[in-house]
Amino acid sequence: MPYTHHLRVYPSAEPLKRSDQLAWKLAELATDAVEPTAEVTDMVINRVIDNAAVAAASLTRGPAVAARSQAQAHPYRPGATVSGLAPEATSSPEWAAWANGVAVRELDFHDTFLAAEYSHPGDNIPPILAVAQHAGCTGRDLLRGIVTGYEIQVDLVRTISLHKHKIDHVAHLGPSAAAGIGTLLGLDTETVFQAIGQALHTTTATRQSRKGQISTWKAHAPAFAGKLAVEAVDRALRGQTSPEPIYEGEDGVVAWLLDGPDAAYDVMLPAAGEPRTGILDTYTKEHSAEYQAQAIIDMARALGNERPELRDPANVQSIVLHTSHHTHYVIGSGANDPQKYDPTASRETLDHSVPYIFTVALQDGGWHHVDSYAPERAQRPDTVGLWRKVTTAEDPEWTRRYHSTDPAEKAFGGRVEITLTSGEVVTREIAVADAHPLGARPFARANYVEKFRTLAAGVLEDAEIERFLGLAERLPELTPAEVRELTIVAAPGVLDTVTAPTGLFELGRA
Repeated sequence: MPYTHHLRVYPSAEPLKRSDQLAWKLAELATDAVEPTAEVTDMVINRVIDNAAVAAASLTRGPAVAARSQAQAHPYRPGATVSGLAPEATSSPEWAAWANGVAVRELDFHDTFLAAEYSHPGDNIPPILAVAQHAGCTGRDLLRGIVTGYEIQVDLVRTISLHKHKIDHVAHLGPSAAAGIGTLLGLDTETVFQAIGQALHTTTATRQSRKGQISTWKAHAPAFAGKLAVEAVDRALRGQTSPEPIYEGEDGVVAWLLDGPDAAYDVMLPAAGEPRTGILDTYTKEHSAEYQAQAIIDMARALGNERPELRDPANVQSIVLHTSHHTHYVIGSGANDPQKYDPTASRETLDHSVPYIFTVALQDGGWHHVDSYAPERAQRPDTVGLWRKVTTAEDPEWTRRYHSTDPAEKAFGGRVEITLTSGEVVTREIAVADAHPLGARPFARANYVEKFRTLAAGVLEDAEIERFLGLAERLPELTPAEVRELTIVAAPGVLDTVTAPTGLFELGRA
């Protein structure tokens, strides 16, 4: 049975044994040799495929191109592969983790877990995989490392809210990735403990990266946390120690960045020997948009197809989305960000504008990871006219369901009320996205494979798509040599369509 670890702040005058610190409990979890269940193994394979799919679709996008060029400036042997490049073109593992993390995160199109905090647990895979390739680990090692990364991130996200204090969600990713690398390498508890502390200490940042005019850093933030996790493990292996107690200290994370010196949290963790099933509570995306918009897209596309007259702003007086606190205040009109209604806003900003997303899904009857964000799409006059009639409102019931611990009740959708100029009111509601495990069309292996084939089309050759799938679906059996082949190689000429920017690392080169 899971157990509850009580986390609170300890003044320096009140000693706290290392074994009673949260970072130590997480390190113990990471170093407890528990074999993944068949169901967990299957889901890890799904998410490895999912990450490859969204990375393929991002290979020629600016942030991925820039991060890849930085990784190429750090060649290393044995090193790790970089998405898009040939397997022999290896980079230092922390830089490979960086480049691959950006490619995975750029389109906001991979998996999610939402509770007290927000997260994209698939962000754990790039740093863990990079170290696995560099260190010559087996597929079984990689599988166990990924399971730990997911488990620890999910356990932290369930209980400890970062966004409430304007701290970015990657502060939970640094520790989880470091712990996953510890499991991968079979490190001792002391070393993993030190790595977790350093990874947390270096990955706390404000949420301004997701506020106002959202920049390309949104894609880089989790990759940066993964890179720092790799570096933290390296330092810990060299005997270097971390701030302690990192969570509980009177000048630590909880006391000064989160709920303050009187704060307390009850963090539920799996007991020794208990299966790590956190990944099974996570869910992926069918659409390239913020997760809280997934169900809204499904609702909007159905409404638009059933009632085409709703697509014309001349027929609509107002549209109100009644939804959760998070949806209203982060991606809705409650954020008070005028950029969320700006037709010239960045893709990253439009991705975090549920009024825009609802409008386009309603008018188009679907969603596309590129076309739905194109400037000409955002600036279409009938879209702008309808978009500015869409607002959100917090509904306490949807907020309650968002935070429910009952999987059958937990919801990320809402109810829409569309008032027509005729006086008719059209209402519709949806609790979870169609692709959610409890949705109309839950994602299974075939859906992950289809997502990969769709996003990789025109980017990877058909033979490369099949090669990668063949490896990914045998993940637990892979040899170290095969783990080094667990990457995607762009079709000839694809990467030549974009010019890699030059930066500091290229200065002084002949």
